[in-house]
Amino acid sequence: MTVPTATVMVYTQKNGALVASPDHLAVEEPLEIRLDSPEGPSTLSVTMRTPGHDFELVTGFLLAEGVVDRREDIRRVAYCMDPELDAEQRFNVVTAELTVPPGRASVARHVLTSSSCGVCGSASIEAVRLGGHPRLPDGPKVSAAMTSRFPGLLRAGQRAFESTGGLHGVALMSPAGDVLVLREDVGRHNAVDKVLGWALLDGSVALSDSVLVVSGRISFEIVQKALRSGVPMVVAVSAATSLAARLAGEFGMTLVGFVRDDRFVVYAGRERIISED
Repeated sequence: MTVPTATVMVYTQKNGALVASPDHLAVEEPLEIRLDSPEGPSTLSVTMRTPGHDFELVTGFLLAEGVVDRREDIRRVAYCMDPELDAEQRFNVVTAELTVPPGRASVARHVLTSSSCGVCGSASIEAVRLGGHPRLPDGPKVSAAMTSRFPGLLRAGQRAFESTGGLHGVALMSPAGDVLVLREDVGRHNAVDKVLGWALLDGSVALSDSVLVVSGRISFEIVQKALRSGVPMVVAVSAATSLAARLAGEFGMTLVGFVRDDRFVVYAGRERIISED
């Protein structure tokens, strides 16, 4: 599916003059996430996102935020056909029909998220702390050379970034560097949700043997989403926050940032990186 872009006229300064030319911008629109569960209908969240792969985004969000724990908890994900919505807005509202009552996260908070920050605050920290989530298993092992290559493989697949320069990219890869799925979005957290949602819906990928590669920095919530999905390793081109590093270390996740050329920084989980020395 092609990531939507919008063409606008912009003015660029050249030789002291403003010259008009067309430019391509990443599309950003709100997405309302609704639940239909045995407890009744409710609105869970509104997030700003790049339209496309919306069902994957919602599925990944529900898993990452503890609303559901497995694929079987979701009966159906669909655009809302509520007659009170106009035709355009119907594609900005998605309802997830659950087979079970929503988990603790939906009870703890209803959230308004932005494309830049995701779901923030102490409630999400406590949701992880109180969830009794086990430490991640030991595998997989990844060579230092391959770790250095992950961001380049991600960048090579970011088609929409080439035309807009305004989209984050996230990919799920094998330890050998095979790109299993790649998604782009104006929000890093949305792109992560789309990737993890795809994996949950597809059901053929072993998340416990995969690497999550992100185009920006590593926040607490990206680590939280990877942890909830069982992904043992997160790699990024930029830095990790202190809370992200602490959470990764607590649950046995490998966290790698500042991957540039043949250099990188390992914040946690050094034992999964196989050095050539």
